[in-house]
Amino acid sequence: MNSRRDFLQKIGVSALMLQLGSVAFADTPNHFEQPYDGKVLRVAIMGLGGYGTRVAEAMKACTKAKLVGVISGTPSKIKEWQTKYNIPEKNCYNYENFDQVKNNKDIDAIYVITPNALHHSQVIRVAKAGKHAICEKPMALNAIEAQEMIDACKKANVKLLIGYRMHFEPHTLEVIRMRKAGEFGKIMFFQAQCGFKAGDPNQWRLNKALAGGGAMMDIGIYAINGARYMVGEEPIWVTAQETKTDSLKFKEGVDETIQFQLGFPSGAVASCLSSYNINYLDRFFMSGNNGFAEMQPSTGYGPIKGRTHKGELMQAITTHQTVQMDEMATIIFDDNKPIVPVNGEEGLKDLKIIEAIYLAAKIEKKVNLNI
Repeated sequence: MNSRRDFLQKIGVSALMLQLGSVAFADTPNHFEQPYDGKVLRVAIMGLGGYGTRVAEAMKACTKAKLVGVISGTPSKIKEWQTKYNIPEKNCYNYENFDQVKNNKDIDAIYVITPNALHHSQVIRVAKAGKHAICEKPMALNAIEAQEMIDACKKANVKLLIGYRMHFEPHTLEVIRMRKAGEFGKIMFFQAQCGFKAGDPNQWRLNKALAGGGAMMDIGIYAINGARYMVGEEPIWVTAQETKTDSLKFKEGVDETIQFQLGFPSGAVASCLSSYNINYLDRFFMSGNNGFAEMQPSTGYGPIKGRTHKGELMQAITTHQTVQMDEMATIIFDDNKPIVPVNGEEGLKDLKIIEAIYLAAKIEKKVNLNI
C-alpha cells in the first residue's frame, strides 16, 4: 500500500461503480435529473497520477464541470489522457510552459493535484495566468505559503478553492444539519481516527521536502478538518504526542503516528489519531448531551456510512468528486456559499492547526491557537 489514496481506493473500489450508478439520487435536488443549460466550468487537471485519474473519471458524470485540459511532466501520460478524455492538443501543457494557459480562453480553472511542496508555486502561477485555482489538500507546506497563495489569487481576482470533497458529502452534511438544529444538544466530545499502513518507503509522501511531514499532512488533516466542521467551532488549544516505531522508514520530520487533542471555546474537546502505521482507521464519533453521531467509514471514497441516536443515516451515496466539481462550478460562477467553506482561508486554518500540533508534540506542552 503506497499512499492514502491507494488505501481509500482499495476500500472504495467495490463501491465506485455503485456510486457512479446511484449518483443520480444525490441529496442535491434534481442534481442529475433535469437538463442543465447553464455555464460549464472548463477544467484542466495538473498532475495525472492516481487521484487525478479518479477526479477525471468522476467528472464524466458532471453536468456543470468538464475536463478539457491536462498539465503533466510526463509526455506519455498526456498522450494517454488526450485519447481517453478527448482532450485537444492546444489544451495540453507541461510544468514548464503551462503559464501560456493565460492565452487559452477554453480553460477556466486548473485543479492542482501534485505533491504538497509544489502547490504554492503552481497555484501562484495559475493565478498569474488569470485562471481559477482548485488545489488539493493540504494546500501548502505551511501557513505562510498558504497566505501567499490566497493573496496571489485575490490580486489576480480569481477564486482559490481547496479539494475538500467531504464538505459536499450527504451523510456529512446531514450530521452538520442535525448539530446546527440542536438535535445532539450541547456538543461535548469528538473523536477522529484516520490512518493506514504506508507502503513504499520511497514514495513522495514519506519525503519531508515534498510532503512537508508525514501522516498528519496526508491523512491527519481529515481529522482536523472533521473536528472543525462536526463540532462547528474553531479550536483554541492543542496538545499532541508523537509515536515513532520505525525511524528508517519515517525519517526526521516525517511523522508516523500522532495523537492530538483539541479544545473548543464551548468546552467541547476532541481526541484524534493520525497514523501511517495502523490500518482500518476511518471513523468519526461525536457526542452531545442529547445524542450522538458515528460515521464509519467517515472520509473514505465511499460509501460513507453512519448512524445517530435516531438511527441509521440514509442519505444518498454519491461519487464525491462528481458532486464536488459541480458544486465548485457554482461557487466560481455564481459565488455560491457552501454549507462548509472550501476556500483558501479554510485550508489556511487547517495548516495553522497542523503547525500547532507539530509544535505541541515537540515541546510536549499545550499550544494555544488563534486561527
